[in-house]
Amino acid sequence: MPDRYFCQIIEHEEIASSIFAVTIGWKSEDMPRPGQFIHIKCGDGLLLRRPISVCSVGNNTLKFVFEVKGDGTRWLSERCAGTALDIIAALGNGFSLPDGDIIIVGGGIGVPPMLFAAQAAKGSVAAILGFRNAERVILEHEFNEACDTVTVTTDDGSYGNSGPVIKPLETLLKNGKYSAVLACGSRAMLSVVTKVCADHGVACQVSMEERMGCGVGACLVCACATKIDGNDHMSRVCKDGPVFNAEEVVW
Repeated sequence: MPDRYFCQIIEHEEIASSIFAVTIGWKSEDMPRPGQFIHIKCGDGLLLRRPISVCSVGNNTLKFVFEVKGDGTRWLSERCAGTALDIIAALGNGFSLPDGDIIIVGGGIGVPPMLFAAQAAKGSVAAILGFRNAERVILEHEFNEACDTVTVTTDDGSYGNSGPVIKPLETLLKNGKYSAVLACGSRAMLSVVTKVCADHGVACQVSMEERMGCGVGACLVCACATKIDGNDHMSRVCKDGPVFNAEEVVW
């Protein structure tokens, strides 16, 4: 069962335009798993908490990265070191990290939670990180420290490889032997990643990005169509996910 925590901000930094990295104090014995998220209360006037995936963990610290998209995340972006945050954690089902080598694929604000997965991986990790342009590239240094290889792509070719993440993914799958691909990003990106992995016979797990209300599966705001054991389901991203086996998602 998730618990409620009051955690003090240790570091608060804008790492790209409207994208913030926040490090908070956290008990080591209660660390989330890669792919899980925390639910943060953002101001007294806003009823719904904001779900944010965990980016990385340290010695009694937890780091998350978010983009300002509304009143709640704007409030969170204005907090400073020393502020206490009201958090429910840890929520959702995370990644199942296989033995062997893996590929990690992240797109945009779906990149941060993949760092935690890379740091916890059991074998070697090849990371592919996709962004709109050079100004949106984040966490490259941290991925270089955690992974064996890192490929950065930008849609406009202003940094790294030009184009989407799919071409370098196909190259890796064609030339290497991997136990799984783990991915987080837009639904369109995940759909194509799923197809490419299926074509190469490699297992794929995807972390879905959906709007959430309660965060514990009661309100059904984040319902997602899935097919499990041949049967149609409306799964809850917050409780049944956010990580799903890619073949279970109805794209």
